[in-house]
Amino acid sequence: MSDIQAAKVPAEATPLRRQPVQQRSAKRVEQMLDASAALIDELGYDALTTTLIAKRAGVAVGSLYQFFPDKRAVVQALTARNLERFVGAVNDRLKQLGPEHWWDVVDSILDIYLEMHRSVPGFSKVHFGDIIDRQLLDETRDNNAVIVDSLTDLLASQVDRPVEDLRFAIGIANEVADALLKLAFRKEPSGDEKIVAEAKYVVKGYLAARFGEKQA
Repeated sequence: MSDIQAAKVPAEATPLRRQPVQQRSAKRVEQMLDASAALIDELGYDALTTTLIAKRAGVAVGSLYQFFPDKRAVVQALTARNLERFVGAVNDRLKQLGPEHWWDVVDSILDIYLEMHRSVPGFSKVHFGDIIDRQLLDETRDNNAVIVDSLTDLLASQVDRPVEDLRFAIGIANEVADALLKLAFRKEPSGDEKIVAEAKYVVKGYLAARFGEKQA
């Protein structure tokens, strides 16, 4: 099996006014992102303010404005961090498992998404940004397209299919999974297990029918 290449997270997804060059500044930015995630869990995005973020992070609001122009930019950076975490976790899982079948790939991706939904602060409320802006991650593409491109980058070296065919199929699979997982979370805050299982079944069946049971 070919080595899996790490997908690139778009530079547009990190809307910092300036990049923190010192370790202390980088730590402060992380504190702001952690604070915004916790507050989103507690209050929701609409009630979030830069003043609340700064207070929770233990920094002056002026310090926050050195890096972020508004709360949207803070949450945009938080969402980019979550995307990077998601892509990195999928990359690591696929390397460890060396999957040969689509059901291994689908299980890995959906299980990581579900774990983030259940354990990563703020993720269950914001996900990958659609609640705020369908183009939060990249102003030239919608959020799902960013995710699809990232997953395509991860799998392209493994699948003996034209990249555009792979991207199209992953795009369809992603939309189907997204719709079914939203239903699962509406039924149960942690995700209705029966609907999650059905999402995996449907997506695996689609990819197997499209490309065959094995990836290559």
